[in-house]
Amino acid sequence: MELYAGRIKTQEDVMGPMTKQKIDSGQPIPPSGYRSQRRLYRSVSNTPHKRSTLFLHGVTWLDRWLVRKMMDVVGNPPVRISLWDGVEVTPYCEQPVAIMMYNDRMALLKTILNPELYWGDLYCSARVGFEGDMARFMQAIYLGISEKEKISLLRRIVLWMGHRSTFNPCYKARENIHHHYDIGNKFYRLWLDREEMQYTCAYFSHENMTLEEAQIAKLHHICQKLNLKPGDTVVEAGCGWGGLARFMAKHYGVRVRAYNISKEQIKYARRRAEQEKLSTQVEYVLDDYRNISGRYDVFVSVGMLEHVAKRDYQELGDVIRRCLKADGRGLIHSIGRIISGPINAWIEHRIFPGACPPTLSEMMNIFEPNALATYDVENMRLHYSKTLEMWSRRFEQHRDEITQMMDEEFIRAWGLYLYGSLAAFNVGELQLFQVVFGHVKNNNIPRSRQYMYHFEHDEATVKTRLTVVSSETE
Repeated sequence: MELYAGRIKTQEDVMGPMTKQKIDSGQPIPPSGYRSQRRLYRSVSNTPHKRSTLFLHGVTWLDRWLVRKMMDVVGNPPVRISLWDGVEVTPYCEQPVAIMMYNDRMALLKTILNPELYWGDLYCSARVGFEGDMARFMQAIYLGISEKEKISLLRRIVLWMGHRSTFNPCYKARENIHHHYDIGNKFYRLWLDREEMQYTCAYFSHENMTLEEAQIAKLHHICQKLNLKPGDTVVEAGCGWGGLARFMAKHYGVRVRAYNISKEQIKYARRRAEQEKLSTQVEYVLDDYRNISGRYDVFVSVGMLEHVAKRDYQELGDVIRRCLKADGRGLIHSIGRIISGPINAWIEHRIFPGACPPTLSEMMNIFEPNALATYDVENMRLHYSKTLEMWSRRFEQHRDEITQMMDEEFIRAWGLYLYGSLAAFNVGELQLFQVVFGHVKNNNIPRSRQYMYHFEHDEATVKTRLTVVSSETE
């Protein structure tokens, strides 16, 4: 999604009349930056697409030296690379995690200039051929870079150039959310859990849990942490497809007002609430979290903070402070980092515009200026790794069906996003934080953490709590 300057554009200005017609008619569209027409892409071994002879011939010693230097910068992972003349440049590797072929000199130069930003586009457009295990390849790159003791000045400049300053006023937040979430519920249903379509980290409280069981366990885990009681009033900021709100109402007897700025998700959530006869307990509001009004016993936000600009954290905290009753409690669940920094530039440009995972210290800017005390912090990083493994597996299992919806470039992009995210959580580049909090003067708090886990007696107990949903709502 491109940055806008001057005036606020209308939906038709931003997307064009044809794309707007598709959205109004309910047809899924791929994110901006990728073509909707079907195209054929070459594999590593096929004939390259037509290019200027300047880029097809004349591989020089400098080209080969640049590849070797590039590999040295990322720690020389077990990868084999060929250039556009078909000759392998890297030292022989018996068991490579990936085999790559650069189809033209410009692709090589763009990778060297800014690999974090450009390599994804080059891969998606097949200008870089790839065979191998994408997750292991990305993990090797992350580890190779992290083992370097210092970041060079050139690397710092490249990182600065590749990232946009996160700025998410209401109109921009709507554009960003539309870019990622309003691309068709059918697409997400193919690889998310079939119970509540949870697009956030699952909770594997026991071994051998299915994705559905782990997502239900996550919902219970959040409800237990919030110490929900029948009759409580809950406000949710960023509700996705509404699964948590319905779950809290159905299993814990609370009333929920859930805010979201994705039209497709809100429409789906309202239909599900009607089908499950929960409309009197759950209200889905198509609006920005900044416009939350009223007073509640509980505030909860799962997977929204990543979309909030860090400069807006104090404002979010002010919203929480105003809407939370004196003895209220809250929970924020968010992807995070150990060291402050921007999200991967390609993911921010192509997949998650406006995203910026915080460190724990940065999250404190929500709480401390607003006299909100933190009572519990849990890091669920490895739970997210396992969640992403299952999402990636289902994505591959349904690749043929996804091909009927989206073009090959879109599929490559989302595969890269899922495998790259899996690698980032595996190596600790990304974390997953759950933070429980309340007003600083609130003394009505549990004296131990036992209340969070009393339902997790055994695997059978968790399975009996699994809610099977047979609805096929779109």
